[in-house]
Amino acid sequence: MVLPTTHPLVSGKTRESKIVLALTGKPQTIPPIWLMRQAGRSLPEYRKLREGIPMLESCLRPELAAEITMQPVRRHKVDAGILFSDIVIPLKLAGLDVSIVPNVGPVLNSPIQSRNDFAKLQMLDPLSLQPIIEAVGIATEELGTTPLLGFGGAPFTLASYLIEGRPSQEIPISRQLMATDSDLWNEILNWCALITADFLRAQIMAGVSGIQIFDSWAGRLTRDEYILYAAPHLKTVLNQISDLPVPKIAFGVGTKSILKDMQAAGATVMGIDSHTLISEAIEILGDKIPLQGNIDPELLLGPWDQLRAATDRAIEEGGSALSHVLNLGHGVLPNTDPDAITRLVSYVHESDT
Repeated sequence: MVLPTTHPLVSGKTRESKIVLALTGKPQTIPPIWLMRQAGRSLPEYRKLREGIPMLESCLRPELAAEITMQPVRRHKVDAGILFSDIVIPLKLAGLDVSIVPNVGPVLNSPIQSRNDFAKLQMLDPLSLQPIIEAVGIATEELGTTPLLGFGGAPFTLASYLIEGRPSQEIPISRQLMATDSDLWNEILNWCALITADFLRAQIMAGVSGIQIFDSWAGRLTRDEYILYAAPHLKTVLNQISDLPVPKIAFGVGTKSILKDMQAAGATVMGIDSHTLISEAIEILGDKIPLQGNIDPELLLGPWDQLRAATDRAIEEGGSALSHVLNLGHGVLPNTDPDAITRLVSYVHESDT
């Protein structure tokens, strides 16, 4: 598939940006920086804009989603925006009754736990993706030469919500399904892979300059479990969009033991969490793939000296990778002072002068 001539990577708007160069393996003197969940609950302007509007509805109002996408770019001057959305949006667009419950997370009223449940699932209607396409279009127009990144959920993490019905540390129903009906397990995850690939393809064709796939729960699995039950479905997602020439970042939490397996699924960039040193990731993955990460988001809550030291270390260790994009090792925490984020981004940028 050829990207549209209006795509920022094709037109040249974002092709030479520091972050696109770094994500495609071209090292920068100082790494570019963006933050996971950078538009999130830490910004007062975000909370005000979303007053009275449910999370998933916010994601599906194009002008609102685009405005929320832009807020941290304007405030913090990060090197890339990331589309305001949620990994369960494809579930909602497929007709499932899913909502984001405050202090809980994604909740489904009718989880998929049997073959009869699975038989009710539908693939995405391409027209359902129109709000996503419109939001990307609005945001990329305002961003200009600053790249917009898109994202989706890895099938394992998405399926954990779909099957459990809500976030679960132990994922007991999922584990039971793996053990007792691996065929149904694989069918459910394949469905998750296909709708997520459609979600990502829509974002890419609409103008994002790279995508990230979040596997937030993959660290719950042993390496053997990951290889058997999760990796093939991440590979399906990446195969489905392999024809689209944009950087593809894979990121998970607690995934040191499976980094190589995540990369083998087809990721072109590996995100590193806060529990893994970048130097350790280089030992595991080698120095032939771009890396992203990995400042502990809790450091944004503490003394500046500690955050600065961690930033310096990430930059230093990232210099041994093929290339490096600076980021957190997980999302911005909701009680983070926005000024701490702005200070971090300014410090990184000033190091490049």
